[in-house]
Formats: sequence, C-alpha cells, structure tokens
Amino acid sequence: MLNHFKSFANDESGAVTVDWVVLTAAIVGLGLVVMTTVGGAIKTQATAIATEVTSDVGSGLSLN
Repeated sequence: MLNHFKSFANDESGAVTVDWVVLTAAIVGLGLVVMTTVGGAIKTQATAIATEVTSDVGSGLSLN
C-alpha cells in the first residue's frame, strides 16, 4: 500500500496539463484586460465613423 502512495506522489504525468491550463487562463485574462482598456476607444471611433457615413449619405453624396 505504501508503494502505491509513493508511486502516486512521484507521478508527474498531469503536470503538463496544469501548465497548459495556467498558460491558457493567463492568455484569456490578458485578452480581457486589453479589450477592457481598448474597447472604449474602439467604440468611440466606430461611432465617429458611423456618424460621418450617415451625414455623407444624408447629404446626397454619390458613390458613382
């Protein structure tokens, strides 16, 4: 029975899985931080572009 516990304690077969889970969680967390930081500026620029396009179409701008 003691040999089974020693074998289990020395088994590192799942260590790589834990590394990948931690790495993936860090990448997802970094992505969330970037999107939170940059998201407001992107929304502001998209709104400005939409306003410009709407005003150009409303003024009769021809794309021909």
